[in-house]
Amino acid sequence: MGISMNRFADVVRRAVEALPESIKRHLDNVVIDVDEEPDDQFLRDAGFTDEEIEAGDTLYGYFMPMDGVSAAEMLENPSRILIFRNPLVDDFPDPRELEIEIRKTVVHEIAHHFGLTDRDLEPFDDNPDPFGDR
Repeated sequence: MGISMNRFADVVRRAVEALPESIKRHLDNVVIDVDEEPDDQFLRDAGFTDEEIEAGDTLYGYFMPMDGVSAAEMLENPSRILIFRNPLVDDFPDPRELEIEIRKTVVHEIAHHFGLTDRDLEPFDDNPDPFGDR
């Protein structure tokens, strides 16, 4: 079971609140939502093959940028970040590790908003405790 969706959403919210003000001030046009898990069509749209989906490959989070939106439309059509509860809970049964991974996922997806790629983020993602909490 892991943690409830309410508790999960609270960890996500606190991860955003803990960001430096210099980053948070650039998130006005970003909506951060939580969801149980991506469905197969979402994964296909994200570039997963049917074989990868069948093998159990999934996402912890996903950044959905706004495309072709004028400045006037930004607030009506914000970028969106989704953080998926079930894949994280399934892969990190230890409560402390789970909280760290939720926070890492939030930071990872926000970094995409600032233009960083998965390759740019590898050193951060590979660090088991990038926040120095342990």
